[in-house]
Amino acid sequence: MKFMKLGTRPDTFYTEEATRSVSSDVPSDLIIQINSIKYLLHKFPLLPKCGLLQRLCVDSGDPAVTIELHDIPGGEEAFELCAKFCYGITINLSAHNFVPAFCGAKFLRMTESIEKGNLVLKLEAFFNSCILEGWKDSIVTLQTTEKLPEWSENLGIIRRCIDSVVEKILTHPSKVTWSYTYTRPGYAKKRHLSVPKDWWTEDVSDLDIDLFRCIITAIRSTNLLPPQLIGEALHVYACRWLPDTTKSSLPESSASQNEEAVEKHRRVLETIVSMIPTDRRSVSFGFLLRLLNGATFLGVSPATKSELIRRSSWQLEEATISDLVFPSHSSDRHFYDIDLVRTVLESFLVQWRRQASADEGESVRTIRKVAKLIDSYLQVVARDVNMPAIKVVYLAECLPEIARPEHDELYKAINIYLKEHPDLSKAEKKRLCRILDCQKLSPEICAHVVRNERLPLRTVVQVLFFEQERGTRPTSQKLPPSEDTLVGHPVRSISRGENHSKPKWEPEVRSGGAQSIGKATMPSFSERDHHRMMKSDGRLSLESERKVVKEIRELEMEKGKEIGEERVSGGKLKPKIMEKRSKSDHGRYRGRDR
Repeated sequence: MKFMKLGTRPDTFYTEEATRSVSSDVPSDLIIQINSIKYLLHKFPLLPKCGLLQRLCVDSGDPAVTIELHDIPGGEEAFELCAKFCYGITINLSAHNFVPAFCGAKFLRMTESIEKGNLVLKLEAFFNSCILEGWKDSIVTLQTTEKLPEWSENLGIIRRCIDSVVEKILTHPSKVTWSYTYTRPGYAKKRHLSVPKDWWTEDVSDLDIDLFRCIITAIRSTNLLPPQLIGEALHVYACRWLPDTTKSSLPESSASQNEEAVEKHRRVLETIVSMIPTDRRSVSFGFLLRLLNGATFLGVSPATKSELIRRSSWQLEEATISDLVFPSHSSDRHFYDIDLVRTVLESFLVQWRRQASADEGESVRTIRKVAKLIDSYLQVVARDVNMPAIKVVYLAECLPEIARPEHDELYKAINIYLKEHPDLSKAEKKRLCRILDCQKLSPEICAHVVRNERLPLRTVVQVLFFEQERGTRPTSQKLPPSEDTLVGHPVRSISRGENHSKPKWEPEVRSGGAQSIGKATMPSFSERDHHRMMKSDGRLSLESERKVVKEIRELEMEKGKEIGEERVSGGKLKPKIMEKRSKSDHGRYRGRDR
């Protein structure tokens, strides 16, 4: 930081109540009133250097003059610097007080036409040789112009400082020799021979949003810096000025902030969004989603929010789980903002469908990568005990069928949700499990499904039907050692029919020579349910038999198929249905089925 020292006399100004005076044997003959402060001064040192005071005193004609200068730019600070200069009292000038001193001197007309070597000339020399040549001096000077924007603009201070800052930003990093602020974690100056490309971003982020916008606009107009560097500057500025909405609870100062603060943050966010370069990867997806989350919290304009949604959906493929995990600031009780993620996903799908015909292979790869991300995200939000099941369903159903070649990850999310929501109704469980395609489950997951007591029986029966067609016996498969870790909770180890005689309920299938549903396809239950549902001789109890038969019939009716008809398309089930029972079996089951 550069300084300029003027004057040699010691400071003789003192304060008595609301009056500032100068120690002197000569009585005061000039009274200056500025706001609530009264200055008792003398004409002989001030008038020769101040053209404005000369004119006002001449017009008055009184030996003792009282002048009101309430409109002097910079107020008491600016006037006192000018007055001390007139008295020859030592003053220290720097970027911190240059603006009020220069504006005050211009207001008092302390120019060369009044007296040679006057204050305005000295301040201009200091401005040109020190402030504009320095990096932080220019930044600090710009900061001080916020108090006097009109005067600073009219006197050219803002424009010249911005030109100086932009010129230094465009300098090649290898030629940067001045001091700058860089506090990013993981950066050690001793290990770097040259400065980082974004060395300037932190210092510029200290400026007001309007000045920051002027600098960024000037930089972009040159086309000399890459869009990613502009995006990094926007990121740093947002972290500096916008409230952190990624935390589960906002700071008290933010939660109770007044409308003025909210409006300021809203304007900052909208301005940042308007400055994001058009290049697709100029800013990260995580940054865009943080802006979108903040936009929802601050209530920005619909146009700004729509732009953020559109830009975020462009880059959804690049996202990670940590990018998607945001707290909800709505009135809902659930923690995660699943609605925000769903909005971005829907926008992504609109664009994906438009471009799907251009490159089919790339299109499929993209949608499957996004589907994998969404399924992983569902596994996170499923742990939210207040998350409604319907929101999980809606997000999962957004993706087209081609997006999921297998449903293992989706099953894990459903299983976690059922574990964390033990009081879920039967209807909600069915609705949640309906999004699963049992034909897209791996044998290991199928083995877990038939042992999972949290699932509706209908889902278990669907898996058993499919497993029968696949020619496997999931209830006799041995689960992998890491299965508990895979799906998040222990499974039942006792299989129905295990260590028991063959169940009597063994309807035949229509396909000649095919295996019957029988023992291999009975659902698994816990040991408690096993003893409750099985008779002592190993046969199904009446209640359990009716339950399984009812589920099978409901599955057949839902598909609109006659007995023996196989499903042709749709990707769900393709069961081999029971043949017509024998007369003895028919009589035995007829009463129970009712």
